[in-house]
Amino acid sequence: MEVSRLKKKYLEEIVQVLQKKFNFKSISQVPRLEKIVLNVGMGDGHSNPKALESALDTLAAITGQKAVKTKATKSIAGFKLRENMNIGCMLTLRGEKMFEFLDRFINVALPRVRDFKGVNPKGFDGRGNYNLSVKEQIIFPEIQFDKVHSIHGMNITMVTSTKSDAEAYELLASFGMPYKKK
Repeated sequence: MEVSRLKKKYLEEIVQVLQKKFNFKSISQVPRLEKIVLNVGMGDGHSNPKALESALDTLAAITGQKAVKTKATKSIAGFKLRENMNIGCMLTLRGEKMFEFLDRFINVALPRVRDFKGVNPKGFDGRGNYNLSVKEQIIFPEIQFDKVHSIHGMNITMVTSTKSDAEAYELLASFGMPYKKK
């Protein structure tokens, strides 16, 4: 199996750069990307099963991996929501598929966003994980616009092995994440 372009870059270049920059004594201290979680929340998922199936198909087309439905954990009367109703879908990418997705996301999908000026550098959670939202799934080239039933967004969470936002920022920046200028 061939190693993805981004993983190869990480192993050959990024590890050494980050090790020097943060003065790590061991290569195992260098931050690494552990997983990417894609989540689509659909408030009308229980009343519109076709839209939920469309979201499942969309995630499968984008990542090459099957998504799972997410269910409500408790009832909320104000939202007409009962426990165990389908309210969205999610999937977790690891290994080669994670690097392939990140490569396509940074180099193909993000440049297709209208009026794109970069992603928000404030999306870190204080524990080295980065969160961002995409408003439309049609920025991915795998999605054919004429076959889309409904346009929906998705949350993307990049989980790193570090607890420091500064280290995670540098890791993602070295992968080519286009941050807005501060």
